[in-house]
Amino acid sequence: MPDGARQEQDAPDTQDAPETDAQRRRRRAQFLRELHEAKALRDRVQPRRVKAARMRQAMRMRTFRW
Repeated sequence: MPDGARQEQDAPDTQDAPETDAQRRRRRAQFLRELHEAKALRDRVQPRRVKAARMRQAMRMRTFRW
């Protein structure tokens, strides 16, 4: 199914039509997939930034107190 047809199918017919839970979950899942893909791409093209972020997170975890 082409992307345009799928978007039209998932979109409510009118602005007044309430969005079903299934439609909302489908849109959310698609958004999260695209977000994860974008983060993975950024991590691949900026390895130095990723390493620095890992080091900062490790430092936060070491200095965290209960």
